Amino acid sequence: MLLLTAAVIFVALVVLSMPIVFSLAVAGITGLWLGGYPLQQLPSALVSGSQSWVLLAIPAFVFAGNLMERCGMSHALVELARAMVGWVRGGLGMSVIIVAYFFSDICGSKMAEVSALGSSLMPPLTKAGYDRRDSASLIAAGTAMGMLVPPAIFMIVIAQVTNTSAVALFVAGFVPALVIMLCLMIVVYLRARICGWPVDVKPSLKRLGLASLHAAVPMVVPFIILAGFIFGVITATEAGAVVAAYAFLAAKLYYRNVSWREMGKIAYDSAILTAAVVFLLAVASIYQYLMGVSGVPQMLAHVLEPLRSKPWLFLMGAACITVLFGMVLEGLPAAVVLIPVVFPIAEGMGIDPIHFNIVQTAAVGIGLFLPPMGVGLLMALRFANLSVGEHFRNYVPYLCALVVGLLLIICIPEISLALPRAAGLLR
Repeated sequence: MLLLTAAVIFVALVVLSMPIVFSLAVAGITGLWLGGYPLQQLPSALVSGSQSWVLLAIPAFVFAGNLMERCGMSHALVELARAMVGWVRGGLGMSVIIVAYFFSDICGSKMAEVSALGSSLMPPLTKAGYDRRDSASLIAAGTAMGMLVPPAIFMIVIAQVTNTSAVALFVAGFVPALVIMLCLMIVVYLRARICGWPVDVKPSLKRLGLASLHAAVPMVVPFIILAGFIFGVITATEAGAVVAAYAFLAAKLYYRNVSWREMGKIAYDSAILTAAVVFLLAVASIYQYLMGVSGVPQMLAHVLEPLRSKPWLFLMGAACITVLFGMVLEGLPAAVVLIPVVFPIAEGMGIDPIHFNIVQTAAVGIGLFLPPMGVGLLMALRFANLSVGEHFRNYVPYLCALVVGLLLIICIPEISLALPRAAGLLR
């Protein structure tokens, strides 16, 4: 009853347009008060929920991603992808998926990625004759897939929430993202045949070479992250600092198109976003306390007991709930409210923590771009000037590809675990 009251207060505040993080805070504090719990619990919960070294990576990655997007690195990646697959029918559409994979690796922020891909790719897609509904679908589905490619803020937060290695989680994300990317590429190829999408460019080794040269600067980033983690040279926090320093040097010495004033604004925006994430983690610890004293974990464990012998079925159920949470609450609130309750049950079933976290990350990525309320999807539709109703029918094949990719990740744990195990990050 106590949690239901807190949930009703939260929903009412969200309906009244209060920001989600403050709605969570008010509802959580009200729950403590109504339950008669000592309010001395509040400061200790706020502090314990926001103290972790790995959170220091968030401002660095956000700063680096926003700075790289401002420099125009996404345009270089677009040209590289078009040179790689543009000669295939529907190659321009495939290049959207490839760019989403690479750009996720340097961006770290889903909203920044949607903005960059929408501004960079919507005009050439429209010029090539692609339907705006397919263009928006490509950008939305590609960005949803990119949730698994580090450095994603969500991965850092979920590593903190579940007390698992952010480095192992980063390394584990590359292959599952590749699996979903291949599923999307198959859909794009079939759509290209059905809709008669054109060939983008003629095959040219010269163009590929020039595009590779121009894209070399942003492409260094994924190699820094992956090689640093595999060889144990850097931690997740140190990787953030290294990537931020690299972005700064690239902006000032190579691109030279970002003023000191703009750089200060990017740093300020990164600090604001980091503060919001840390505050969200602190507020969520109140809910973790309330759920613990209310017996929610024990209740869920009892309800899910029949699935103990079928971990894949449990993961599917948890993923479905996470998708819905990700659509309604956005990614981070879904992680900090839901996952701490479900994670101990998954551990009790013998599910590997890294596999569980990868599944949840993929599910949140789908939720962010799930109609009708996914905030990422709504942003992508804004670039195409479409409503959810106008767009939905064309989006269904791409949504199916995302779901098929998620099911493959759930049913074949080695997709998530092979690379971190090869790197010595798992026993």
